[in-house]
Amino acid sequence: MMHDTSSTATRGQRTTKDLTRAAVSGWLGTAMEFMDFQLYSLAAAIVFNRLFFPEVSPAVGLIAAMGTYGVGYVARLVGAIYFGRMGDRIGPKRVLVITITLMGLSTTLIGVLPTYAVIGIWAPILLVALRLLQGFGAGAEIAGATVMLTEYAPPRRRGIVASLVCLGTNSGTLAASALWALLLGVLSEEQLLGWGWRLPFLLSFGLMLFAVWLRRRLKESPVFEQREDVVDGVALSKAELAGRADTENAGERSALESALHQRKGRAFFLALGLRFGQAGNSGLVQTFLVGYIATTVLVDTSVGTTAIAIGSLFGFATIPAVGLLGDRFGRRPVYTGVTILAMLVSVPGLLLVTSGNPVLVTVAVALLLNVAVLSLFSLESVTMAELFGARTRFTQLALAKEIGGILATAIGPVLAASLTALTGHWWPIAAMLVAYSLITLVAARLAPEVRGRDLVRLEDAA
Repeated sequence: MMHDTSSTATRGQRTTKDLTRAAVSGWLGTAMEFMDFQLYSLAAAIVFNRLFFPEVSPAVGLIAAMGTYGVGYVARLVGAIYFGRMGDRIGPKRVLVITITLMGLSTTLIGVLPTYAVIGIWAPILLVALRLLQGFGAGAEIAGATVMLTEYAPPRRRGIVASLVCLGTNSGTLAASALWALLLGVLSEEQLLGWGWRLPFLLSFGLMLFAVWLRRRLKESPVFEQREDVVDGVALSKAELAGRADTENAGERSALESALHQRKGRAFFLALGLRFGQAGNSGLVQTFLVGYIATTVLVDTSVGTTAIAIGSLFGFATIPAVGLLGDRFGRRPVYTGVTILAMLVSVPGLLLVTSGNPVLVTVAVALLLNVAVLSLFSLESVTMAELFGARTRFTQLALAKEIGGILATAIGPVLAASLTALTGHWWPIAAMLVAYSLITLVAARLAPEVRGRDLVRLEDAA
């Protein structure tokens, strides 16, 4: 069975309106993912220990509440595998409708959960179940949005278009933080524990309805529709692909056969290296440093959180700017420049943090966030998508993001806390920032230049 090339090309055509709709959908979905998770993490730290784990000591209650936060990351990995494979087989559009519905419904249902005082032990059990469901959907959300935007974008504008996914993370985090700041500022403790904590979760329902409506109107990825291994909207199985490759091979190795027999793994590990630097630096800057500033530098806790907020606002300029640079000069040169800059600012940044001056601390955290985290995030999205072939792009991208995130983000803050406690000094934090950035630099230099690569090709770029 041969494709009609002209009809395939026609199906792959998209208008500016289609691209705009895809861009808004990708930004909104990622914003929802990070807003949902940030809403939960703040609630776990502020009220869930008293609402769902009141029968234990405050310290144990906090640990239990944060434990329910952690199980979401396990579910993310499972979701990445399940929905990644589904997206590669039936297309990312239908999967993205499912994932955003799962995320939105689970988040909304958290807002109507009875507390421990009403149903006892079932309250924390249901909380964990909804957290697992939320993570299951979120595991493929950012990867799916990245795939969709990258495959929709014109080849010369992929960096700037794909960076909208990264802007979604800023939007979601800021929105969740602003909601909780508003609640804490206007409600009494009694009101907050009685009904106020439910409002952020319930408000996400309206956002979910709009996102689902938008995604249902979105056309399928043009790359998916042009894939040689897709027939009637479903990708051929490996056995079907092998049979078709045999019938189409007329003395030369066909594209289908090349994709079928390519050794997998190199592109995945390169992508994992790209992810490791951004995720590791994120854990250190956005998680560990906030606590370190309050407990070790002995500056007011609000300084660290305010610095992250200010840095995130600057990120709305940094992220698209780096995306544009990647489109103009290529992924590898910009990766090289950004990672070297991240290593160069690590030591001066930590010196400013440990000065104890609130202004200098804010400047340092905002600088580290934009150079060592957000700039890498902007490059990561489009580069990882371009590294993978169309047949397994969704699955490999989702796994690389989730595995890299779990390893680097989970290990980084714990290791940094242990090393700073052992040495009594700040240099281990700077050393880890340099090491994480170096991993990404090495991966970027080993990877081929993928700017403008034909995303319809089924095989990986490496």
